Amino acid sequence: MHILVTGGAGFIGSHLTEALLARGDRVTILDNLSTGEARNIEHLFDNPNLEFVEGSVTDAGVTDPLVGGADQVYHLAAAVGVKLVMEKPVETIETNVGGTEVVLKAAHRHQKKLLIASTSEVYGKNSTGPLKEDDDRVMGSVMKHRWAYANTKTLDEFLALAYWNEYQLPVVIVRLFNTVGPRQSAAYGMVIPNFVESALAGAPIRVFGDGAQRRCFGHISDVVRGLAGLMDHPDAPGQVFNIGNPVEIGIEELAHRVKEMTGSDSEIQIIPYEQAYGQGFEDMKRRVPDTTKIKNIIGWEAQIQLDEILRSVIDHAIGLREENKLKAAGSSGGP
Repeated sequence: MHILVTGGAGFIGSHLTEALLARGDRVTILDNLSTGEARNIEHLFDNPNLEFVEGSVTDAGVTDPLVGGADQVYHLAAAVGVKLVMEKPVETIETNVGGTEVVLKAAHRHQKKLLIASTSEVYGKNSTGPLKEDDDRVMGSVMKHRWAYANTKTLDEFLALAYWNEYQLPVVIVRLFNTVGPRQSAAYGMVIPNFVESALAGAPIRVFGDGAQRRCFGHISDVVRGLAGLMDHPDAPGQVFNIGNPVEIGIEELAHRVKEMTGSDSEIQIIPYEQAYGQGFEDMKRRVPDTTKIKNIIGWEAQIQLDEILRSVIDHAIGLREENKLKAAGSSGGP
């Protein structure tokens, strides 16, 4: 099978591509490398079943023929991370809405099965839980840039479901809850990579907010298994599914767990949201997925729990640090 993965050089996309190639599929990646990195997939470049196309998903001239040439399309390309959303709201909105519109039009034109990666952010300030797919969204003011990302992904979902209802386009929507694992970048505000990098460097571990907010973290291998299972199930199109690990932890407690597992002497600092992101930043106190729906359709459950997740991220980060030390020593002519 020939599969197109938009955003395939990103954290989730690179792991998905790896899994698809491992099962014998032919994969084309479309990525403009704005947040994805070539090094995430460079270990796959020798695979004859991989094609990499550098380009933007918002460019219909590039995207349309790639969709037309594929059997299935995973649309993962998006602006990601709270930090990027706050710093570049225009890029966030244009990429997320415009890119999905281009992909949906192409999938409709060529009648291709499509999976769209959405986010738990669409629930907004709804801190009840566990959250089910049909629960209400609670959105903040349009004056708060924090909610721009959530609303762009909500519009993506509305548009995708409109294509299903009006044109019977086979599209599956997944809402991801804090996916974590090796190769996730700390650059866009992702909490676990940031905590791990700080701990290993002996730098302060900075907890934004009051630290009492509670989140859940799913391992990338579990998430990829869920994505592929939903894409291949004949009853999934036209539906929305949560994917995430329902075991929750407080963020300050998470910082202490990372500090302990790394053996770090880093100080844990509590940084108010206003100091981190500016005045008026809003967040939700709790976000926990109800994964009953995906379990009922494909039997999916999260298998990897938090300590194992953290260990995988820590080990990967240590490996990168050692690799960078060797490169630095080689470039300086040292032993």
